[in-house]
Amino acid sequence: MVLALTHRSFAGRNNERLEFLGDAILNFVAGEALFDRFPLAREGQLSRLRARLVKGETLAVLARGFDLGDYLRLGSGELKSGGFRRESILADALEALIGAIYLDAGMDMARERVLAWLAGEFEGLTLVDTNKDPKTRLQEFLQSRGCELPRYEVVDIQGEPHCRTFFVECEITLLNEKSRGQGVSRRIAEQVAAAAALIALGVENGND
Repeated sequence: MVLALTHRSFAGRNNERLEFLGDAILNFVAGEALFDRFPLAREGQLSRLRARLVKGETLAVLARGFDLGDYLRLGSGELKSGGFRRESILADALEALIGAIYLDAGMDMARERVLAWLAGEFEGLTLVDTNKDPKTRLQEFLQSRGCELPRYEVVDIQGEPHCRTFFVECEITLLNEKSRGQGVSRRIAEQVAAAAALIALGVENGND
């Protein structure tokens, strides 16, 4: 696992090979899960959904949720320039970590971890519009009807710093009850809450 957290700026033996392996595993697991989850989706739709799941921004958010940057081994230059916060470095390290889990514990464990980490992202996916996330779709729906924008509030945070779960409530004027979401980061929890609101409004359904 130490090697997975070693950036090339720190040492010649670094996490780039593990990153390569983890990237392949991540794409396979995400693709397999999407294939099962959306049996009627076309190849193009599945490709766009997978791209959203595995993009650097998503992986960096997950890595920040684990405080992964605090454990990275970086060279002095990267440390001074704030490399432990850089999206690309965090995303690469998370992929390397997936590769290390595969080598240490096998494919079943790697799949389990990837699916657990992406669970909140999966909840927000829909075939209605694969180019927009649930928060964007909810905002546009409300704006089209002249309604106030949704309000998101973190109501609880549970777990250790490296394995936190955020609980968020989303309040909109068209619903009597707040929708709820949870995830390994505030952003993911908000996306899940927005997706729940869209379902409660009848705009989308959980099987899209």
